[in-house]
Amino acid sequence: MSLVTSISLTSSPAGLASSWHDNAACRGLAAEIFFPQDEEGVDAARSVCGECPVREDCLEYSLAVREKDGVWGGFTERERRSLIRRRRRAAAKVRAAIAVS
Repeated sequence: MSLVTSISLTSSPAGLASSWHDNAACRGLAAEIFFPQDEEGVDAARSVCGECPVREDCLEYSLAVREKDGVWGGFTERERRSLIRRRRRAAAKVRAAIAVS
């Protein structure tokens, strides 16, 4: 069981705006919602994320700090890893295209 009882985001990595979490739909909710044990729990977390005005900021924050657990910006751990791989492949293609030209 998690020792965290509510979502509290108080710091951001350098370069990221630190106030996005002030407008997050999850602010003040039980953190356990975002660390589900099954697909039903993932759906519950995503329902909150789906209504969130700062969903993209949340996702980018989780990627920047390499958050390994939970649902962030509506993405599970596996989905975030997949997104990182896709972004890396796309960046490599751009670098290769630049090197050829």
